[in-house]
Amino acid sequence: MRGSAALASGLAAGAAGGRIVRADSAAGQPPNVPDWSRYLGSGVDAAPYGAPSPYESEVVRRNVPWLTATPESSVNFTPLQDLHGFVTPNGLCFERHHGGVAEVDPADHRLVIHGLVEKPLVFTVDDIRRFPPVSRFYFLECAANGGMEWHGAQLNSCQYTHGMVHCVQWTGVPLKTLLAEAGLKPKAKWLLAEGADAAGMTRSVPLDKALDDCLVAYSQNGERLRPEQGYPLRLLVPGWEGNMWIKWLRRIEVGDMPWHTREETSKYTDVMADGKARQFTWAMDAKSVITDPCPEKPMRRQGYHPITGLAWSGRGAIKRVDVSVDGGKNWHTARLDTPVLSKCLTRFYLDWNWSGEEVLLESRAMDETGYVQPSIVELRKVRGENSIYHNNSIQTWLVNASGEVENVQIS
Repeated sequence: MRGSAALASGLAAGAAGGRIVRADSAAGQPPNVPDWSRYLGSGVDAAPYGAPSPYESEVVRRNVPWLTATPESSVNFTPLQDLHGFVTPNGLCFERHHGGVAEVDPADHRLVIHGLVEKPLVFTVDDIRRFPPVSRFYFLECAANGGMEWHGAQLNSCQYTHGMVHCVQWTGVPLKTLLAEAGLKPKAKWLLAEGADAAGMTRSVPLDKALDDCLVAYSQNGERLRPEQGYPLRLLVPGWEGNMWIKWLRRIEVGDMPWHTREETSKYTDVMADGKARQFTWAMDAKSVITDPCPEKPMRRQGYHPITGLAWSGRGAIKRVDVSVDGGKNWHTARLDTPVLSKCLTRFYLDWNWSGEEVLLESRAMDETGYVQPSIVELRKVRGENSIYHNNSIQTWLVNASGEVENVQIS
């Protein structure tokens, strides 16, 4: 109250005697009049396509240069620690490519549907957009998200440990609508989806999934797909690993068995403890991560600080998220922000007062099927230590007494 009275007095003096300059206040802070309010800003024609404030220039996708041999077959990561809500801006959606970004002219692009169909079809992009559209929110996660953490805590960063996931509103046509146009033959059981990139990405998709919730998308978050997200057409396989969401979709072949392509045999299969590989582990199990505090978001002061993070499941909606501040000994149920949608990122919060002591922060997600996110110890008992894909284990952040946050694993 004394501070408020002093401020009011200063404002009154300023009104009587002109601009106030205080030695203990920066030039642009109240009660001073900041320079940016003294002149006209740029007009509406200065930026035909909007961009973030230059003061938010650190909120960008980042990559790990040593992760792959070339950037054309690499990944960058969504800055989860800097996002709010559950929707990822288009310019921050992580990228994973096998042959670089295909620059596709939509006027020359075609989608072919053939194989075990009554009538093979060739669609232009405009043909696809003439079908009745639907819009759905879905997360997309790379199967290798967190894969570097199987052998222990590796990267001291929320962005690098969990940033191969994003969530947007997709707009497109249900795949079952296009298949109905072609007509499925009785022996049809599988699809082969192929992309138009230099890698010729192909994946087998069971017909039951194709007829359930798969989409052929042409827009995200209200605008056309970005080139790095598959412009002009992309296959969506909701809740399943991102490698199956074929970008720059050009061909769908209908068959009676899977094709066993490179990306579903030597890659994107799970090596078990006995050395055998488990194939066709499509669904992304329930997972969560605390995004603040985290290594990029250390504690600056003691007292109240809301813990926040994201949870998701490829098997449905998130039912509950628990948060622990003592390494999993005790759990507290977090508040889920709305809307809570199936196969979608869900934001959670827990009110917390930090006393300045060292703590171990964890979050644990449960989905509507009753599945509970496991610890890394529980996951290794089933999968061993030689896996890469489908690491959905509980993440532990160590908050030091200094407020700095570290990536650790509890054995």
